[in-house]
Amino acid sequence: MEENRCKFWLPKKNRFCANSTLNDSQFCGNHKPRSIEQWIPCPIDPSHSVLKENLGGHVKRCPLLKQAQSLSLQPFYQKGINAGNEEEEDNVSSEMKRSAVYSMTVTQLCKLINKIESVHASTCKDILESYKVPEACNMWIKREVDRKLPFQEKHVAQQASILGNLEDFGVIKSSVGSKEGDNQGFCSDNSNSVHAVVEFGAGRGYLTQMLADCYGFDTVFLVERKSYKLKADRSLRQKESLILERLRIDIEDLNLNAVESLRGIPYLAIGKHLCGPATDLTLRCCLSEQCNQGSVQDCRSNANLKGLAIATCCHHLCQWKHYTNRKFMSDLGITKEQFHAITWFTSWAVDADHGSDLSDITDCSLHSQSIYYSEEKQRSGDVHGVEDVVRNMKPVERAMLGFKCKQIIDVGRMMWAKEHGLDSQFVKYVPSSISPENHLLLARHAKCL
Repeated sequence: MEENRCKFWLPKKNRFCANSTLNDSQFCGNHKPRSIEQWIPCPIDPSHSVLKENLGGHVKRCPLLKQAQSLSLQPFYQKGINAGNEEEEDNVSSEMKRSAVYSMTVTQLCKLINKIESVHASTCKDILESYKVPEACNMWIKREVDRKLPFQEKHVAQQASILGNLEDFGVIKSSVGSKEGDNQGFCSDNSNSVHAVVEFGAGRGYLTQMLADCYGFDTVFLVERKSYKLKADRSLRQKESLILERLRIDIEDLNLNAVESLRGIPYLAIGKHLCGPATDLTLRCCLSEQCNQGSVQDCRSNANLKGLAIATCCHHLCQWKHYTNRKFMSDLGITKEQFHAITWFTSWAVDADHGSDLSDITDCSLHSQSIYYSEEKQRSGDVHGVEDVVRNMKPVERAMLGFKCKQIIDVGRMMWAKEHGLDSQFVKYVPSSISPENHLLLARHAKCL
């Protein structure tokens, strides 16, 4: 019988596992070694994985099965409506992107980096520093809020600057210093006043909480696929005049035009740190691409979007299949494979020490010097490939390249919003010492001035 016992050692119990082994292994089912390839995302909720061999049984008893079935019955659920190009393959993982970069020759890497620097120099000229702390947010800055609400200075600074930039851009209006009876809240033109706020990737909802406390409005929608504790919902619901609706759904599957309580209501779309493709999904969700194809109904629904503020992040997760402005990249001579390499480079921007604002550094010559030097070393046999080149690059050089790649991706998104009829702007809304993820995409309806 001992021969059939699992050979997995349990150090805390100072003995081997007592379970019986599988027929073809020295281990039990719990401890049998498995490769990464044997794990696949759950089809019901890709946020967790399951073994291929257990997929059939797991799908029947997944804890999120009932939630998925309930969601599929909602009128605003439309599978993959904002996904982008359905003909493209599945998502490309970071490991796949890295392998593709490392399979390049040093000459190919050099040409790609030269192309990135050339594109950045021609398209990313007017990125403004715009760190705003509006007077309307003083109650949060001075911590004059409910003590039960979580307070972290760096998050409050980011949230305040997002709202300050919206105010400076003319999308929302503060009542601080205005005469009694003036319009409060949003866009001063009464015909275009905003009555609702939709926060995408809302998490616990504290960006909306600050917006509610400092500016005021009628209706709030919090879009988030995950469940969170310590949400701002309880505090928001204490406001008598406020209507709150939380939509637990992936942005990819949200048909915003089918949300009955939002239909025909002018709204503001916001999001803080929308990871990777979530920014592209949000843009499509708010600005239907069908508008360009002659759908009058969708064009009218787009007109309800009066303003937008999205703080982007995690560009290394971006996917060609989801990216809104593939035409922008193609026109610049950037292929799908090069786009995925660019997204992988963006992770370097957050690897370095951000005591100083590295995103301000514009000297491009460092990249070329390092790469050309590595190319010469490869010819002499001292460098064996791209992996060695990357390892030998200085951290500041890697960070500089990462920031440039982030800006190229976000400028493409800004141009896409302009093509859809919005006045758009791309700014750095906080210093990178507060957060290296400091890009903010702003847009507004043409009449919201």
